Amino acid sequence: MTPVPGGPEGVGIGWRREIDLTVERLAGVDFVEVVAEDLHADALPTSLEVLRARGVPALPHAVSLSLGGAEPLRHDRVEHLAAVADVLDAPLASDHVAFVRAGGLESGHLLPVPRTREALGVLVDNVRAAQAMLGVPLALENIAPLLAWPDAEMSEGAFLAELCERTGAWLLLDVANLHASSVNLGQDAGVLDELPLERVVYVHAAGGVERDGVYHDTHAHPLTEPVLDLFARLCARHRPPAVLLERDDRYPPDDELAAELATLRAVHAR
Repeated sequence: MTPVPGGPEGVGIGWRREIDLTVERLAGVDFVEVVAEDLHADALPTSLEVLRARGVPALPHAVSLSLGGAEPLRHDRVEHLAAVADVLDAPLASDHVAFVRAGGLESGHLLPVPRTREALGVLVDNVRAAQAMLGVPLALENIAPLLAWPDAEMSEGAFLAELCERTGAWLLLDVANLHASSVNLGQDAGVLDELPLERVVYVHAAGGVERDGVYHDTHAHPLTEPVLDLFARLCARHRPPAVLLERDDRYPPDDELAAELATLRAVHAR
């Protein structure tokens, strides 16, 4: 059962304009997730309206709030996320434990937050400010890092656990990103022991590729066995209410996407 009233259950897929008709055709899609910045609250795409008319929940997922940044929170971006969540009748909204802006520059990429007490304090303040504006619960996603800042004072698991405890935020746990942390940063696979798994409102799973010892979370490749194994270990410890397949490039035929959804459903149901 989902810990958030009306929250997602089952197996979903990321809705993208490039595969809008595919998502409409796929059987057994329990919910979809949309990138909030790609939508206008006053003019939803027809495909999303079709899915919502069928009773398929749509959850807004932001990529630009820069909650981990030291600069003032951009209220216009939070207000946009709130407006999209409202028009979708979404039970929650989400963004990342990351920053995308510094010194007036936009990175165009999710950058990791230093795991220090000082950085955590800034992140907590920004999350609380966003929560006060949203009107729906906020879930926070771990990212796929290619680097780690020096002088970390906490493990990723402890950092996320304290963040959830101090803000009351939910956790959108990306198992592919946990795998990226393991490969790229040597993170202990025991991170699941530290995470507040009861705060996981749903899970992301995506494909990627490892090159020269670096794992790239491409969202353009099929699901990998290590990611599926990690998802299975998570389900064995504390089964999350829902899992969502992300695909953002090199979209395969419908039957291949359907097969990946079926794989996630089988693991989730064990």
